[in-house]
Amino acid sequence: MGTNYIAALSENVSRESVTYQNRYGLTLSGDLYTAKNIDKAQKYPALIVGAPYGGVKEQGPCVYANELAQRGFVVLTFDQSFMGESGGEPRHVSSPDIFTENFSAGVDFLGLQPFVDREQIGVIGICGSGGFALSAAQVDVRIKAVATASMYDMSAAVRGGMDDAAIRAAKERLARQRWADAENGAPEYIPGFPEQPLEEVPADIPEPGAEWMRFYAVKRGHHPNARGGFTTTSDLTMMNFPLLAHIGEISPRPILFVVGDRAHSKFFSENAYAAAQEPKELYVVEDAEHIDLYDRTDRIPFDKLESFFQDYLRVSFC
Repeated sequence: MGTNYIAALSENVSRESVTYQNRYGLTLSGDLYTAKNIDKAQKYPALIVGAPYGGVKEQGPCVYANELAQRGFVVLTFDQSFMGESGGEPRHVSSPDIFTENFSAGVDFLGLQPFVDREQIGVIGICGSGGFALSAAQVDVRIKAVATASMYDMSAAVRGGMDDAAIRAAKERLARQRWADAENGAPEYIPGFPEQPLEEVPADIPEPGAEWMRFYAVKRGHHPNARGGFTTTSDLTMMNFPLLAHIGEISPRPILFVVGDRAHSKFFSENAYAAAQEPKELYVVEDAEHIDLYDRTDRIPFDKLESFFQDYLRVSFC
């Protein structure tokens, strides 16, 4: 079972360590949250909460799950393949296809629980998982509603507005790294955060790097299984996989984009909102930067998330 959770578990919530497989046969490690007074003879709406890109279930997802379980939802959190306690070798490999698939694998798992209503399953993606959650919903109609928080589209982020020359240079650099990985027998992985938490973030780190450090590198959000980043050549597959190419096909199922007014990543949610079809909503949280929607319970709009899923998980889209 996971350790080093960044938030305390409510005395009204139960957390159970679970494992299940995705369609590639990779074992996923998750936590299943339920209210302690749940009547397992009844059926309940369920949510899957995905961690930020490079994060694990003991970080932001535990904050969301702890709160939403108290509000009547069965909540599943999980570590992405190659991350945390989930299976997959080599470690720290990023795969947009597998990371998207893992949300559908969570739907499989929840739908087999006798106390979960298969027709009332939604997903929440934090940061990079927002893009993977939307990608999953594009093809998996069993996902009835999607919410994102501080969403990042990692396929767009990796290209990062590069022009053609910069893209060619990046591909050349990554091709050379593949040769090096092949010769070394293992892919290069360079952690971005320290093994032990820092007391404070060094003053000479520019934004937005300093923002990541304000969460992942200090006691606030540090976890030994979330050292930052992925294998260097993981960028190649992200460059070749447009996560949100079919976002319009999620309609008529709803999407809620939650974003901080001061988030450096706000444009990702705005762009996705513009491309999505109705029903959709862009909900802006006042006085919040990107990482505030990871763990700050005074900023995360739980009332909004609760009402969104209560309203839409009861709706039939057939």
